[in-house]
Amino acid sequence: MRLKKIKFCVFSFCILLASCSQTKNNSVLNENDFCSKIHRNENVSLSKELESVSQLMKNKTGVYVLEDGGGSLVTRAWLSEYAEKTIDIQYFIFSTDNVGLIACDYLVRAADRGVKVRILVDDIMVDADIEDVLTLDSHENISIKVYNPGVNLGKNIFSKIRKFATDFRSANQRMHNKTFTVDGKVVITGGRNIADEYFDYDHEYNFRDRDVLLLGKVTKDVNTSFNEFWNSDYSVWVGSLGNEKDINRDENRFDKLHEYACNPENFWPQIRTKIENFPNTIQKIKNAKELIWVDEVSFVSDAPGKNDGTKGLGGGGASTNALIELVKNAKYSIDIQTPYLITSELSHNLFREAVQRGVKIRILTNSLASTDNIEAFSSYQTDREKLLKTGIKIYEFKPDAAERRKIMTGDLQATLNFTPIFGLHAKSMVIDGKITVIGTFNLDPRSANLNTECVCYSF
Repeated sequence: MRLKKIKFCVFSFCILLASCSQTKNNSVLNENDFCSKIHRNENVSLSKELESVSQLMKNKTGVYVLEDGGGSLVTRAWLSEYAEKTIDIQYFIFSTDNVGLIACDYLVRAADRGVKVRILVDDIMVDADIEDVLTLDSHENISIKVYNPGVNLGKNIFSKIRKFATDFRSANQRMHNKTFTVDGKVVITGGRNIADEYFDYDHEYNFRDRDVLLLGKVTKDVNTSFNEFWNSDYSVWVGSLGNEKDINRDENRFDKLHEYACNPENFWPQIRTKIENFPNTIQKIKNAKELIWVDEVSFVSDAPGKNDGTKGLGGGGASTNALIELVKNAKYSIDIQTPYLITSELSHNLFREAVQRGVKIRILTNSLASTDNIEAFSSYQTDREKLLKTGIKIYEFKPDAAERRKIMTGDLQATLNFTPIFGLHAKSMVIDGKITVIGTFNLDPRSANLNTECVCYSF
């Protein structure tokens, strides 16, 4: 969880002006009709691009790891642009910086074409007026639900304090799942939220993160999980949290958003060119055999609510149990990347037992200089010596390593005459050099027992 203030996607004019102050363009009141120069290629569709692998998708899963932020951004944009039926989005954070506003523009434009868009966001990270979220939800093809409301959206400070004081466990049960599903066929899941720093577009601090693109068989499991969350009692339609009179129904209510996204100062032409050329990128990936087709990919998601609370703040969940079993069955090696490393007696015992049977364990986590969460690092630091005594090796991420020049992929970074700090945000594990795990799970008690998480892995 980031320390800096997070905002959900909002569309009122005053908030849009405020959000634009974070970008290169300080005004959205530009008389130029930038949008008239931008056209969607009507000859391109997601179905056409998937036609050559449609038979493989019936019984196998295509897997492609999205290592770099720039490529992950372009992939999401192209999928939004050429979605034909549905876009289902489940995120912990959806910010209103440059990347967030442009992402929302893509969603509104998809909805204008008739694509049904469903957005599920966690309440604790919503920092916008209820009126603004209601405005987005007012689009006939966009539906927004809020997970576990009552601690933030539409509440005053006294209501929030009362909720945490009287029902601490419930208030801390958050939805940390991150899935982006298009037409029920293509899924992106992994560590990235929607904000500049997850795609190498922040001026000062960026995350080293990882997503995975999934096609075919396993997407059915992701769809099932999303629908379980969407239909859960924990997920509440945002319209029930506000008043009808607060909704902006002006037919031109999204014009300023479109104008912002069309402005080349905010959305650079070279990025649009990359999106337009994305089908060529797909072909290159296919030709290089970097899109790997496997018989089985497991997608494991916690159920809404995580656990019944009979063990206090503990209790685990499906994702916790799956990872424990993977560690227990490791034979030779376990390599882990986690931004936050807060361990328990259970994890100490798991690692110790694995080391004693000959498994080499290495963990990469953030250093004090690279972390975005000082509280989490403090907890890790107090427990670090005890953790090392289990026999594992710990490596800490350097924020100023020379290697960061090679991993900066956002177009913004290419224009800077300095190198921003990088922090680790990827949540991955490789077991015995054969099993790869990518997901949202941090190695800490919150992911283990409170937040709902999702992971996918293949053998």
